[in-house]
Amino acid sequence: MYSALEVANICGVVNQTAINWIRNGYLKAFNTPGGQYRVYYEDLLLFIKERGMKVPPELQDSVEDAHWNSIIVIDDDAVLNEAISSFLNKNLPNLTVFKSLDGFDAGTQLVKHKPGFVILDIDLPGVNGKEICKKIKTDPFFGQPYIIVITGLDDESLEKQMKDLGADSFFRKPIDFNAILREINEVVS
Repeated sequence: MYSALEVANICGVVNQTAINWIRNGYLKAFNTPGGQYRVYYEDLLLFIKERGMKVPPELQDSVEDAHWNSIIVIDDDAVLNEAISSFLNKNLPNLTVFKSLDGFDAGTQLVKHKPGFVILDIDLPGVNGKEICKKIKTDPFFGQPYIIVITGLDDESLEKQMKDLGADSFFRKPIDFNAILREINEVVS
């Protein structure tokens, strides 16, 4: 967490500029009970990246690109999750495949492994799949992985919505495993 002065020093600007960024809503911050601004480092990092600024060395350790040799399958259907994972393990032996059956575990694994590919069922119980997709794509801590959305939901507008939220690809269930494999191979090569 950073004060406005620390933000200014990191960004190479004067304190008032950092305060103006916060007051104008460009940089997300909160007020302490004493009225001082505080900025979470993920919000500062997002602000820096959105504006095309160079990430300073003091924040660089927290930024890591996605690991393009790994993939996570996030689907609460254990049978389908295992089928997709097994298919990928067999056909992409150089990729490490992680599996997650719920949103909480998925978040933990995404932070821990930073996979380059995410196969995301957006109809997970108890979580908003649209928000998960958006968060994975926009939060710099996830390294901007390639997101493949899968769904059994029957909503024609869903594909556009998901792509607007950051999904790179969209498949309806039943899944064409070979189409997903081709998609991953295209990105990897």
